[in-house]
Amino acid sequence: MESLDSGDPLSYSLLQLLQSSLTQLRIEYIVAIIGGILLLLLSALTSGAEAAFFSLTEHEVEQCKNSTQPSEQRVYRLLQNPRQLLTTILIFNNGINVAIVTVFAYVAWQLFGTMVLPVSAMVACMFFATFFIVFCGEVLPKVYVQKRRLRLVQRMAGVLVKLQWLIKPISWLLITINEYIERKYIARGYTHTLEDLHHSLDIALSNAETSPEERKILRGVVNFGTITVKQIMSPRVDIIAFSRDRTLPELMPEIVKWGYSRIPVYTESTDQIEGILYIKDLLPHLGKGADFNWQQLVRPPFFVPENKRIADLFQDFKDKHVHMAVVVNEYGSTVGLLTLEDIVEEIVGEINDEFDDDNDIIYSQLDENTFIFDGKTSLHDFCKIAEVPFDAFDEVKGENETVAGLMLALFSRIPRTSEDVNYGRFHFTVESADTKRVKRVKINVASKKEQYHKVS
Repeated sequence: MESLDSGDPLSYSLLQLLQSSLTQLRIEYIVAIIGGILLLLLSALTSGAEAAFFSLTEHEVEQCKNSTQPSEQRVYRLLQNPRQLLTTILIFNNGINVAIVTVFAYVAWQLFGTMVLPVSAMVACMFFATFFIVFCGEVLPKVYVQKRRLRLVQRMAGVLVKLQWLIKPISWLLITINEYIERKYIARGYTHTLEDLHHSLDIALSNAETSPEERKILRGVVNFGTITVKQIMSPRVDIIAFSRDRTLPELMPEIVKWGYSRIPVYTESTDQIEGILYIKDLLPHLGKGADFNWQQLVRPPFFVPENKRIADLFQDFKDKHVHMAVVVNEYGSTVGLLTLEDIVEEIVGEINDEFDDDNDIIYSQLDENTFIFDGKTSLHDFCKIAEVPFDAFDEVKGENETVAGLMLALFSRIPRTSEDVNYGRFHFTVESADTKRVKRVKINVASKKEQYHKVS
């Protein structure tokens, strides 16, 4: 027996092989455990970065914008494309979480793969993996970074810039799919919901004894979330603005003439509006002469894009404590002006004070279905007054937003006085026009059962 233990080469080889296998297995376990801990730390760091980037205050973002430190500049640049940033973080974080689950599954298989109940053991390991990922990789980091978010985003900005470049094809594919789904299904679903709401409102109003004012308010509430700034703004040609080159004595007659409480101030043209003059700021200085620098009273302007929805702008007005916005297009040119009063009027109707002139009325109603509108009246105002859908002319109006512009689109030229044209339920007759523009249009709106033939 002793000779077998000491001298048998086969037994000795088996013993060495067993010892080597056990050592190798222990090393694999150690590597797997260390790898799992490192992956868990990376998951926590990524989740913390996500919470930190998207919880920065406006003051902190502005600090990063004006900072001279490269790290803070990178933070600001990343936040200019939040969808791209979020996609990069989520791809990286989910990849790490999948790796953690894979490590746990490997360890579970090595420990319990040969046992009688491997399924229950695997389920237990997956449960522990989920617990560690959620608690250590999601909850704790997001709580921890709340008071250290600026420091964390500065350190993570450089890494995320490199990651964006590394996984750009994957993030581009995911963003494209997401935009397609939003455009194809979510927007359509919202439109269908709005149409159903309009239909329900029509049924309710037809069965109830409601006044025209009440009907307009209810329709205004329903349509409030779909109206854009461009639809209700005062166009550029109607903007009353002051040049900053004028002196105070030259300014006062204009202030008295127009009677506005807030007036834009420009340098060379209305494309260069540099602020808003509040007339109440001038009251303490009324007796001063031409040498008074009234320009120092001008407040910074609030610029908004023309496709912004008025529901969002209304919230901006409340947050920023301003009542007037300068509307600009994609090229930065001024295209109009909008006030808080304009937005409120979309729900409650026209608001006239003691300074408003009755001659400012933009239309007259001849009978229940016939109106005469000024050519510069917006299509949005016409649809609101005539109680027709706001999208009634979407197929034909193009970029035009006024009644006169609609006439140009329907005639494909500047029409002459007394010319008429039909479109859907609407019969248009040009009441007044010259060689440059359409001044006044008579519009007859047929009932929903009637339909005019479209004239080309």
